[in-house]
Amino acid sequence: MAVSRRKFLAGIAASQGLMMLPGLAHAQIALGDIQLDVVSDGSLNLPGGFIFDPMPQTELLPILKDLGQSADVLTPPCNVTLMRHGDRVVLFDVGSGPDFTPTAGDLLASLEALTVTPDDVTDVVFTHAHPDHLWGLLDDFGDPLFTRASYMIGQAEWDYWINPNTVDEIGEARASFAVGAKRRLEMIEDGTTFFNDGDEILPGVAARASFGHTPGHMAFEVRRGGEAVMILGDCIGNDHIAFARPEWHSGSDQDPETAAATRLSLMDQLSHEKTRVIGYHLTGNGVGYVDKTSAGYAFVKEG
Repeated sequence: MAVSRRKFLAGIAASQGLMMLPGLAHAQIALGDIQLDVVSDGSLNLPGGFIFDPMPQTELLPILKDLGQSADVLTPPCNVTLMRHGDRVVLFDVGSGPDFTPTAGDLLASLEALTVTPDDVTDVVFTHAHPDHLWGLLDDFGDPLFTRASYMIGQAEWDYWINPNTVDEIGEARASFAVGAKRRLEMIEDGTTFFNDGDEILPGVAARASFGHTPGHMAFEVRRGGEAVMILGDCIGNDHIAFARPEWHSGSDQDPETAAATRLSLMDQLSHEKTRVIGYHLTGNGVGYVDKTSAGYAFVKEG
């Protein structure tokens, strides 16, 4: 009997899940009848300069030393949020897939550990279209992985990446990001809907404009009654210097000035309201709180 590509990949994921389960980041949050699981897509391995180059080095290095962060190497985790509510199974971003970096692309195994398959996913919501958030859209054969899902993305983010001029305007270092994003987004265009700041995109889920890291980056507030969780994506991109000096420009942001303003505004709100956050690249499983300090802010992780 012929084995479909989907079943073939599911079998791989199952075997990987058994082997990889002990190392997979996993956190679970209940908001009334909404269940959030944070699962791992692996991690990235980046030169420190990717973030730190635009920053004042004489001030930066002592802060990194105090925080125990290398100035030379970054190994941020990739934390994908899974939401289950009624008959909906929702992914916020889809990881790197097989084509971006060998240290990431573990989402299938992580989902399998929760007995969730790609065919179970009803909705995929994107914070933005960088490779480690979007390229997991396709399987090892270059076909869409989540065949039964509907897709949602911010209108500004879609317009930016689908624009044929973006590849020429984004700069040589990110040109491959533009090519990869446009190709993948075009493959799901017929199944994609768009939203704007403040829209309730799903019951209990509101979009929050958090531009700067990319032109149309979105965060998402998941709320039930008086409890809320903010899914940050990359608008707060790490648990060290982004908190200690949120006003500093980061090399990872496409519009550093707007991104810094976004961080400051968001951290002020989150620390004041004591809102729990899920950060895609925050330490461990990315779950914690923003704490105001005398010098800036700090990430207080849970678990």
